[in-house]
Amino acid sequence: MPLEVEVVSRVRRLYHTNTADMVIIPGCEGVMGVLPNHTPLLTTLAFGELRIKEGEDVTSFVVYGGIVEVRPNKVTVLADDAESVFELDLNQIEQARQRARQLMSESPSDEQRGQIAQELRRAEIAAKVHGRVTKSTGQRSIRSLEDES
Repeated sequence: MPLEVEVVSRVRRLYHTNTADMVIIPGCEGVMGVLPNHTPLLTTLAFGELRIKEGEDVTSFVVYGGIVEVRPNKVTVLADDAESVFELDLNQIEQARQRARQLMSESPSDEQRGQIAQELRRAEIAAKVHGRVTKSTGQRSIRSLEDES
């Protein structure tokens, strides 16, 4: 029996399928794989790559925190922020990295330093995931749900 998977951010529903074979979740305690008939659990998301496997296809998202509810045959990802790997713009990621590094070099206050470090971390993770996915084979692009309406 396949898994139903739904990925939702604060602003929109990013993905839904009823035919996933496995979900790989970047949890705060480490990466976790979820197969059909998994034990129910609730866990927090770390920054990282969320992968949904359907047969030979893998759909990837970069997630930036949130929670995941796992039930025996359904996984619901409620991300603080998330984007499909295919929506990532490598130029924008690099600009964000450079901007954050520049701001860090300007001796910001402790509060600003935390915010800048968070933005730099987001850019670093997005670049890493983008690079891994574009080098992989078997990745497929997805249409946003708005395009299907």
